[in-house]
Amino acid sequence: MKTNVEEEFTRACEEHSNALFRYCCFKISDREIAKDLVQETYMKAWIYITKGEEVRNIRAFFYKILSNLIIDQYKKKKTLSLDALSKDGFEPAFNEKDDLENRLDGAIALKMLNQIPEMYREVIFMRYVQDMSLQEISQITKEPENTIAVKVHRGLKKVAEIFNRS
Repeated sequence: MKTNVEEEFTRACEEHSNALFRYCCFKISDREIAKDLVQETYMKAWIYITKGEEVRNIRAFFYKILSNLIIDQYKKKKTLSLDALSKDGFEPAFNEKDDLENRLDGAIALKMLNQIPEMYREVIFMRYVQDMSLQEISQITKEPENTIAVKVHRGLKKVAEIFNRS
């Protein structure tokens, strides 16, 4: 019989698995490695929790572990661009109710996102694709919320500049 902690952990894993996988696929170009890293994230989180450690925000905790695993993966292999991901068949997941126009707008926005500096791209992706709060992004990146807010603002400004040139 599962304990309450196990049930909560399982529920959290199920709730965040798709978003974690999309984030990982965005950061690296290999779907199989992304699956492995998400599973490793869950294992590391479970080990931490079973040691009796407190986790206040499980979502941010998952992303922090996954971000560290992605950094380790970067050291092993250089990442590919979003264009390369698209060529390999990766398309960001959309809600099935979204109409074609929204899908096209999203694809265009992601291509534009790939043209801005990494420091802005990552926070824009976390904020608007992963739907994370500034506080959650701050916890993951270990940067102050104000810094994250400034990066989001500047990143959006850069995307707007690219859009206006198109």
